[in-house]
Formats: sequence, structure tokens, C-alpha cells
Amino acid sequence: MNDARAPVAAGNELERYLPHTRIAYLSMEIALEPDIPTYSGGLGILAGDAARSAADLGLPMVFVTLASRDGYLRQELDAQGGQLDTPDHWDPADHATALPAMVAVEIEHRQVWVRPWLYILNRPAGRSVPVLLLDTDCRENDPADRGISGRLYGGDVAMRLRQEIVLGIGGEMVLSALGFEIATFHLNEGHAALLPLALLRRHPLRTGHVEDAVPYDVDRVVERCVFTTHTPIAAGHDRFGYDLVVRLLGDFFDLSALRRLAGDDALNMTRLAISLSGSVNGVAKRHQQTAAAMFPGHLIRSITNGVHPETWVQPALARLYATLDPQWTTEPEILVRADTLPAQAVLAAHAEAKGALLDAVYRATGRTLSPDLPTIVFARRMTGYKRADLLLADPERLARIARDAPFQVLYAGKAHPQDGEGRSLIGRIQEASRRLSHDLPIVFVPGYDFALAKLLVAGADVWLNTPLPPLEASGTSGMKAALNGVPSLSVLDGWWLEACIEGVTGWAIGDPAAPDTHAGILLDKLEHTVLPLFRDREAWARLMMGAISKSGAVFTSHRMMRRYAAEAYLGSMLTG
Repeated sequence: MNDARAPVAAGNELERYLPHTRIAYLSMEIALEPDIPTYSGGLGILAGDAARSAADLGLPMVFVTLASRDGYLRQELDAQGGQLDTPDHWDPADHATALPAMVAVEIEHRQVWVRPWLYILNRPAGRSVPVLLLDTDCRENDPADRGISGRLYGGDVAMRLRQEIVLGIGGEMVLSALGFEIATFHLNEGHAALLPLALLRRHPLRTGHVEDAVPYDVDRVVERCVFTTHTPIAAGHDRFGYDLVVRLLGDFFDLSALRRLAGDDALNMTRLAISLSGSVNGVAKRHQQTAAAMFPGHLIRSITNGVHPETWVQPALARLYATLDPQWTTEPEILVRADTLPAQAVLAAHAEAKGALLDAVYRATGRTLSPDLPTIVFARRMTGYKRADLLLADPERLARIARDAPFQVLYAGKAHPQDGEGRSLIGRIQEASRRLSHDLPIVFVPGYDFALAKLLVAGADVWLNTPLPPLEASGTSGMKAALNGVPSLSVLDGWWLEACIEGVTGWAIGDPAAPDTHAGILLDKLEHTVLPLFRDREAWARLMMGAISKSGAVFTSHRMMRRYAAEAYLGSMLTG
């Protein structure tokens, strides 16, 4: 790799971070603000919440991601209710500053120049963290390479590997070129797993090549890398054939050594990251068990995900929480006292959030929904294992329940352009909406993004989550809902195994080991427990306060980042 730097000086705006920043967090996607579409879903939202909490807590961190100038996708619906997706273009110059430093990585025997843009994520009290957006749309690049940092997760498998080369290898080079002295690299999912290879190349063993060993100082690199895996599905771990790896990376890394680290048949990015990281964790206790079974012989711990309190709590509730303690945004544990709030004040705050949501639904779809009816929301990435249509499995019974106790349902979510099953789910939901229209309002709201998500998690009455166990790694949308006093009706998987207190924070849907029973149990809970309770407003207010105090107060990104700081970053923070 060619590490040309021209020039090294990064300018005053970045220089104030260089002396103390010791931790770099790399993620293919980060949700910074609604107008910057550098995220596709939960992984990016989590990374953004991690950055916001890092700033709030004063952690010495820099965040690195791709510029993704064409975003993930802009979603609209056609006349039949099918998904139409187009690029979601944005210009980094509108939000960030181009830094006067560039590096070149070699991909397919060509120099690919990477320009970093600096975005400053500012928080109250003057705290902030820098975010570097890596961009290959440079005039110095071959036209074939300018689009590497274009469409997030776009293109074929070769494009995916090119993006991961830019993130991992290019990211490490950019940090070095800008003058950062990083002690710990946090790899958020396997997309950045090539970064440790760049570090290894700097530390060959003095004894030279050994027949049955990796000829690099692995221990020296392992102690500098932290890895978080988010994917409990084998097919979700990026794998690249070695023919492709050699074609794109050439002799960047010893191939026999790479096979020992990443798998003999193909380069498994998760296996590579696990092999070269001293601290490895899953994102919920249940997910840790799944990950440990997938990668036996490796120590994998659990640090359950969390969400950023101030970002996701709607304004009326935030004002109410401030009556408990004005410092609740930095000490969200204070919300354990939420069950002392006046019930009517909690209901009134929620009514304000619900009104804002229904107004947004009308603007987006032209559909008018009732503020008095219980509103069930399913808003997730549209893909098969999340079973978005589980609620619709018995339409006749669902219609009968709705006639006896009226309610309404909102759906939102994007399907990856190449996910045929996810796209067909959207169509099936639209068809069910038409078929059940006389008995049950069902509305699919297009354009699920950061801004719409904030309205949904605050304005829902019930948060529905129906993944096929054990395929939910964590699931943070329900955490956001809980912070707003919205109980979950969810399958016991991911974070909900830790958070569910039946009838206090929400309700469980059946036995994780018996997924075939979940559709019937979901309707049972809805008919006999959820809808009757909604009519008792005092009891419902107590349920909301239970969701806040028992779940919302616990599952925050402040707690998550404090754990990373204490359990994974501490050495680099002390030496910094």
C-alpha cells in the first residue's frame, strides 16, 4: 500500500483532538443526523449513538466511516405498494470539512486515493468527537474507483470488498497520516477486519517466516484491537473467495498466513477480526451464546447494546424527566425513579408524541388515523427472519379481534434492493392492508429513516418485534421505545430476553424454541391482555412507567460505552 500523504497537517479544527485521542471506532455506517444518510439501519444507528455517548462522557475517541455519497436507498412505493429504491445522494461539503491530507491504497494494482472529510459531532456543554468520512470520489482516481465510497452496501461482492479495503486499510492509513496516535482500534462488525492486517504488516517476526506459524507479531496487534460482532446468521458474515482477495489486494498479505487467520476456504471477515482482537463481544447475552457456538475456541463476551437517551426521548417526556433530575441525560440511571411520575403527566406527554407521529403519517401517506385507538408499530429492516407479517398470519381472526376492540397498525422499513424476500414482505403487508381495510387500519409508511424512527418509537402505543429466534442479535428499536414509555410485545430474543418483565415492561410472545406457535400466541396476547389493558388508562400509565424505569433506564448507550471504556479501552485511556 502506498502511504502518500500530501500534506500531513490537518488544520486547526482537527488538531485540538490529536494530543489526547487514543481510541478509533471504525464502522461501515454511522447515523450522524437525519440529513446525512450514511447508514442503513440498526448497525449505523448504534454507531451514531455510541459516538454521541462518547462525546457526552468525554471519551478520547475518533470515529471512522465511509462517506457513502449515494446513501443506502431512498424508499418510495409504487401503485401496487412495492418498494421503489433510488440513491439517496448527499454532499459531504454541506456538513463536513475536507481535510488537506490524502492516502492511497492499492486495489487491483491501481492506486485508489482516499480523502477524509471531518465532521464534528457536537454535544451540550462543549463536548464533541471527530468523525472521519472516507471518500474516494476524487479527481485523482480512476472512474471505476470513484464510486467505491458511493452507495452503502451497493454493487457486487467485489465492490463490497473494495469498500472494506477502504474502510479497514484506508482507515488505518488516514488516521496515521492525520497524526492520530491510536492505541486501541474498535472494529464495529467485520467490515473493518482488514485493519489488523495493516497493523500486522508493520510488525513482522524478526525470525522470518516459520512454516507452521503466522510470520507476524500477532500478540502485539491483538492487544490493540477490540471487535464487536452483531450478526447471528452465518450468511450475514462477509466471506470473500481468495481468488478475489488476491485479485484486489495482490501480495498485500501472506496468503497462507491469511488462511490460518480467516479460514481455509474463504476469507471470513468475522473470523479474521476474532483471530486478531484481544477483546471480542456479542451485543446481548443471548447473542454471546450464539456467537460462541459459531466460533468455538474463542473467548466472546457480551456487552448488550444501548441507545442514546437524549436523542430518542421526545420533548414532552424529556421535560417530564427533567423534573426527576436535570442531569438525567448524562445519568439516565435516574430514570429508575420514573414510576414516581404523575400518571396523567406521562399519558399527556405520550399523547403529544402520538399526535406528532400521526401527523407525519398523514403527510407521508394521506391516511388519517385516530389518536384514541391503540397504535401498534412494527418498524424494522424488511427481511425474512424478522417476520414482519407474523401479525397477519391469521387475517380472519385478526379482523375479528379488531372489530371487537379496534386498533391500528403502522409498518415501516426498507428492504435491501437485492433482498427479494424483504421486498415481497412489503408487498404482502400492502395486500393485507387492502384486504383488511374494513376492519383494521394498516398503514405502511415509506422512507423509514432516522427522523421517522424518532417519531415512531415515541408515538407508538405498543412496539411489536417478531424475529425468528435466535437470529436477533440485539434489537435496539425496542430500547428506544422503552425510553419513551412504550412497552414491547416481542419474541424472547436479543435484548428482550434481558429486559422482559411480563406485564411490567411489556409482554413475551411464546417460547423461543417453538416458533411455529408464535403467530397464535401473538394474537392471544393482543386479544386477551394488551387491548383490554389499554382501556384502563391508569393501569396503562403504570405499564409505561415500568417500561421507562425497568428498561429505558438500563439499556442506554451511556451504560454500553462505560462498559467498553472499563472492559476494553481502559489501557489506552490510561496511557493516553
